[in-house]
Amino acid sequence: MSEWKKICLVNDIPVLGSRRVTRPLGLDVAVFRNSEDHVFALLDRCPHKGGPLSQGIVFGTHVACPLHNWSIGLCDGQASAPDEGCTPRFAIKVEGGEVYLDTDELASHATDLTRPHAGPVCKQP
Repeated sequence: MSEWKKICLVNDIPVLGSRRVTRPLGLDVAVFRNSEDHVFALLDRCPHKGGPLSQGIVFGTHVACPLHNWSIGLCDGQASAPDEGCTPRFAIKVEGGEVYLDTDELASHATDLTRPHAGPVCKQP
């Protein structure tokens, strides 16, 4: 049985926006809210070039990556065609206006993924 961690209130997430949830291991989790007050959670990393999805614009059940405008499905993390790729999604529940994430997933899900580094490559001596 899952244990759930309270993250915030639904009203703490901007409509058509997001909040980030930091984790001890791995990248942050982005929690999104659409215009119908539905809440979704994805790893805060676009599958294309690693852009921070939490800085994207939410429309319907998608978020536009702020780097290259890829459309990522909030329900499943899938990039919309013709683009290909997927970002991990996280189980989420809302009860009484409070938003919860699964504690096991926060601790272990997609902790091995990193964000690409921008800029010139440093050569090791």
